[in-house]
Amino acid sequence: DKINTEIASLELLTEDKDFWNNPKIAQSTLQDLSLLKKKLETLSILDSETNDSMELLNIYEESQEDNKFYKELESNISDLIAKTLKFEIKTILSNKEDSKNAILSINSGAGGTEAQDWANMLCRMYFRYSEINNFKVEFLDKLEGDEAGIKNCTILIKGDYSYGFLKNESGVHRLVRISPFDSNKRRHTSFASVSVTPEVDENIDIEINSKDLKIDTFRAGGAGGQHLNKTDSAVRITHIPSGLVVSCQNQRSQHQNKSYAMKILSSKLYEIEVEKKKNMDNQINSSKKEISWGSQIRSYILHPYRMVKDHRTNDEIGNVDSFLDGDLNNLIESLLSKIK
Repeated sequence: DKINTEIASLELLTEDKDFWNNPKIAQSTLQDLSLLKKKLETLSILDSETNDSMELLNIYEESQEDNKFYKELESNISDLIAKTLKFEIKTILSNKEDSKNAILSINSGAGGTEAQDWANMLCRMYFRYSEINNFKVEFLDKLEGDEAGIKNCTILIKGDYSYGFLKNESGVHRLVRISPFDSNKRRHTSFASVSVTPEVDENIDIEINSKDLKIDTFRAGGAGGQHLNKTDSAVRITHIPSGLVVSCQNQRSQHQNKSYAMKILSSKLYEIEVEKKKNMDNQINSSKKEISWGSQIRSYILHPYRMVKDHRTNDEIGNVDSFLDGDLNNLIESLLSKIK
């Protein structure tokens, strides 16, 4: 009933003759309306499947000797529970920015090749996670390591609620393993930091004064096709008041790279404003510590035993290979349930 009321209220707004006088507000309203209709559609499907399962239960109770009905009922209920849990997770993602695309940045820590290889492993993990969940993912920026791996990268993950699902990945990730780069096969500890911000669309006003920007162009490097390395197409933007530095080199033209770099900058500034508001409202998530090499949120242990441990919830996962191959859903859902 609440969702129906909200839908009716928004639809009433869209019928107003002055609705498109402010295109940004109008577009935002239509997006909110679309998300609410998707929720209502999911609720309707869950209700229908619940009724179907109840009918099967009645049939099974009348003829308990028929194994066929029991197996079908068991399958239906398992599927229904999984769908219901996923819907419940989406209801937790109630902040406006949760439904947006995610901009995810990875920076290798101190340690040279070892840390850069770890940053590359994390990058692959999030690419695989995106593929598993049918999110579209692309590089916005990538700086290759000196010998292997990457020094840093920024990727755009497109899909409903991709930011909401990934927002708790922000922090320091620690890897312990026998180094493949150490001829003496010694154990090494590596760190990389992950930052996740919502993609800011045109419907959100972020004021950026051109006088506050220092814009540099340079020649793009690394793999990327014949269009790279011929012109100074890569763009680096420094926002002087905040000290934020963003860059983009994976698009085909300087104009495209500048546009994407501005989008990354807007998203990071937006996230800063959101955090300021949380501070003012005394709603800071106590588990989200400042990124530093001494405050890791998660450890990935490959030696002497194998385990992934999230230090905020103490969740432990034994299948490290599957996790590093993008199977993050269970831990992500656990984090959303436990971290408010």
